[in-house]
Amino acid sequence: MVGRLVVSASVYHGGRRTVPGAVAMTSTELLAAARRSLEERRWGEAYTGLLAADREAPLAPGDLERLAVVSHLVGDDRTSAASWERAHHELLTLGEVAWAARCAFWLAFGLLNRGEVARGGGWLARAKRLLDDHGLDTVERGYLRVPVALHALDVEGDAGAAYQAFGEVAEYGERFDEPNLVMLGRLGQGQAMIRRGQVTEGLALLDEVMVVVAAEDVSPVVTGTVYCAVILACREVFDLRRAHEWTEALTEWCAGQPDLVPFRGQCLVHRSEILQFHGRWAEAWQEACRAGDRLSDPPGQPAVGMAHYQQGELLRLRGRYADAERAYRRASDAGHDPFPGLALLRLAQGRVEEAVGALHRALHAAPDRLARARMLAARVEAALAAGDTDGARGGLDELARIAEDLDAPLLHAMAAYAAGTMALQAGRAEAALDAFRDARARWRGLEAPYEHALARIGLGLACRTLGDEETARLELAAAYDGLAGLGAAPDAQRVARLLDMPPADAGSLTPRQLEVLALVAAGHTNRAIATQLVVSEHTVRRHLQNIYTRLGVASRAAAVAYALERRLL
Repeated sequence: MVGRLVVSASVYHGGRRTVPGAVAMTSTELLAAARRSLEERRWGEAYTGLLAADREAPLAPGDLERLAVVSHLVGDDRTSAASWERAHHELLTLGEVAWAARCAFWLAFGLLNRGEVARGGGWLARAKRLLDDHGLDTVERGYLRVPVALHALDVEGDAGAAYQAFGEVAEYGERFDEPNLVMLGRLGQGQAMIRRGQVTEGLALLDEVMVVVAAEDVSPVVTGTVYCAVILACREVFDLRRAHEWTEALTEWCAGQPDLVPFRGQCLVHRSEILQFHGRWAEAWQEACRAGDRLSDPPGQPAVGMAHYQQGELLRLRGRYADAERAYRRASDAGHDPFPGLALLRLAQGRVEEAVGALHRALHAAPDRLARARMLAARVEAALAAGDTDGARGGLDELARIAEDLDAPLLHAMAAYAAGTMALQAGRAEAALDAFRDARARWRGLEAPYEHALARIGLGLACRTLGDEETARLELAAAYDGLAGLGAAPDAQRVARLLDMPPADAGSLTPRQLEVLALVAAGHTNRAIATQLVVSEHTVRRHLQNIYTRLGVASRAAAVAYALERRLL
């Protein structure tokens, strides 16, 4: 950011740049400084320095490559693409055909990642024609196998062909001593193995790739690509332990590069998901908002849809349904599937038929069983709400099969909870009790407090059906405390009704005031509360004054104590 301010304040005088209060620098000095910044991973300074040097005198192909890379890292995709194209043409003029083909590949790689399929495909075809016309068998041939392998994996769904193509990519990398290409090949092979059911072997290969990447033996563009792809693969197979571990590693990598844009935003989304799962909802919200900000500037970054979806999830769980719907819509507009979150929102709103229909369409469109697994628990819930026992049974059976095949603890916990819900609705309380106990233990082991609380609700209801009212109230009260502490207002209110809690006295609060007070109880400052609720600090202060007046207290601590004593939270 400092570098950008320096450039905006620059004054140019015939081949030399001066900055008010600074020593003038020649083009050569600007280039030297920019290269040092690049080596030290100060991307913002390298970016502004290379741009300034380019204004003084056109950059040579090597420095154009540097500008293309660093522009991508700071999120300026337009300059990145233009720099790759300029480097390509300059190299052709110099007769450096293979190098020109490599620039064409990286230009295409960026275009394809941004969804510009026609332009990206055109540049790939140009690179291949150049190599063919000159009869070149160089490392660039390996790079051109990457999109072929990705097409086989993601478009054709042919994991076997993708594995073979990615193997060829890795072989080219090894043959020409190109670590970047080796890592892209091994990454793709691991993904392909997972897609064809070799989950354990595929994850082991991805772990191996991550070890090499963590040693920083490859370029930052490839490093970020590998980090994000591996974390996504872990999420796809519901391996939360690995996802958590590699997300922390990615966070640490990004933290040392504050100007980094493409990977840092997606990293924040993954962190938000993990924080939410472990019950740290306030922090999860902050990370999701930061991710949305990072990925919205410059516009057009594909991962922004993930950030909006994650915001929708957190808003839905807190009962802010209108805000959640807007977030899901923004996710959909950005190209991210809004399900199952939007369907669960419809269930919470009582719009059961809409939820069932949306999930049916989403499941039909799911490309593979891993994508389906994310929908199946919601399908069971929606089918039961609609009275469709057969549909619920089909969803549970498929979920249980996938959990068994993958041996994924998260899926086992989801299946156990769904089984308990089905058994309870069918009047088989003993079976429900066993299933909910299993789910409770699994969620506790996964350190998932929200889901753990839901399992305790199921246990309480099963015990009540069996006539054990004392145990039922113990489980329900524990569930209420957990849900209220998280800020899961709709679920907490449902449990309050099950416990026949007396309504609050004349000093009762509005839902918004309860939300503010819950955040105060969690230790958040006025500024943090304002950020989470998307209001001003003045509005938060006004809410607090109204809360004090209604409760007849004079401080935050007294308000929290009053609310907890009367179970308002």
